[in-house]
Amino acid sequence: MAEIVKVKSNSKYEELIGYSRVVVAGDTIYVSNTAGRDYGTREIAPDAAGQARKALKNIEGALASVGAGFKDVVRFRGFVPDPADMEAVNAVYAEVFKGIDPACTWTCTPLAHHEMKVEFEVTAYRRRDPAAPEERRRITL
Repeated sequence: MAEIVKVKSNSKYEELIGYSRVVVAGDTIYVSNTAGRDYGTREIAPDAAGQARKALKNIEGALASVGAGFKDVVRFRGFVPDPADMEAVNAVYAEVFKGIDPACTWTCTPLAHHEMKVEFEVTAYRRRDPAAPEERRRITL
């Protein structure tokens, strides 16, 4: 595999603005901010939970394009404009990431389009030995 791999999807903005959906640099995989929109049809669910599910499905496909999956995610960033949507979005997030437990940041901030209720971005790590167990620790802060 090349040292750096850049993958485009069906988002018209990737070409218009000039970015990649996925960039693999060595063992690290970066997935750009991804909305809960069908990039082919431009359809978007009216509710935050529906958009969250579609955004995660889009990210799942982006990761799969480079041989990775949710189990490889080490960092998650979620952007939700309306704090009132956080409970519904967190429930969808937990369906996918509970037990994977990546580092996680949530920000309530405006997004590029008024109909967008979520955007997610992830960083993943290509494991050298996928069967090796993770080390897990607990600390008190």
